[in-house]
Amino acid sequence: MPKMKTKSSAKKRFKVTATGKIMAAQAGKQHGMIKRTNKQIRNQRGTTVLTDQDARIVKKFMPYG
Repeated sequence: MPKMKTKSSAKKRFKVTATGKIMAAQAGKQHGMIKRTNKQIRNQRGTTVLTDQDARIVKKFMPYG
């Protein structure tokens, strides 16, 4: 039986933690920072843990993650 392939886009964007949760970059930080509040910019730093519903989708793309 051949191995399953990991989606290349998923392995570049997501990381699996030791407990099996999915880490992702914060959304909404690519452009348009002038119209965003300072609080929003500050809270979007770093990474975040995906919700269970979103993590279930991403885990299908990364069978060996």
